[in-house]
Amino acid sequence: MTWSLEKCDGHSGEDAKMGLLRPATEDYAAEAIEAVRSGKVIAVPTDTLYGFACDACSVEAVHRIYEIKGRKYTSPLAICVGDVFDIKRFAVTDHLPHGLLDALLPGPVTVVLRRGELSILEKSLNPGLDSIGVRVPDCNFIRVIARGSGSALALTSANLSGQPSSVDVRDFENLWHHCAYVYDGGALPSGRAGSTVVDLSMLGKYKILRPGSAKEETVAILERHALVEDGNAS
Repeated sequence: MTWSLEKCDGHSGEDAKMGLLRPATEDYAAEAIEAVRSGKVIAVPTDTLYGFACDACSVEAVHRIYEIKGRKYTSPLAICVGDVFDIKRFAVTDHLPHGLLDALLPGPVTVVLRRGELSILEKSLNPGLDSIGVRVPDCNFIRVIARGSGSALALTSANLSGQPSSVDVRDFENLWHHCAYVYDGGALPSGRAGSTVVDLSMLGKYKILRPGSAKEETVAILERHALVEDGNAS
């Protein structure tokens, strides 16, 4: 997927905040990876919305994201990994039909899975929950950062809690100064629905937790792999 980067050109001297702005291209990936490894928060485009991202295993960085958003600590954060095969490092996948995750991802879907005892995630991320939402966005820039981090990225929408989601860096300009860098991928074409969130933690079943931007396609893939909707789904 490609996005216009025209908005990144010619603005670097506008004011001090603009010094944080970078184009979301691989030329700047090493800088973003170093920021994440140093425990900083960055803002990045995904295939759905702009998000705040940090090292999911850095307690301080995760707390910083909650502070920036004004988010309740009881609201869990998802993680982003670079490739589908990385998911098993953080969550239990061996109960899933062969090929299911590869059919869903990369894409605008968050899969909710049990962490399991072998997850390398810090226990301080989403304490009290035995599940984790995992994303592999169809967006090369953030996937390169996730790979380079050597861990997973904690990821949440780049906005104040309760406010509209961001599809352009200007939508959350008032929050730029909280970030080490803001990476501009142009205006994202998906609308503001965000990813489709589906609970896959139960053997043979699925539950749509948020319709998001890809519900119909997601359900079709799940049912092709013989999963049935959880009868307790609301």
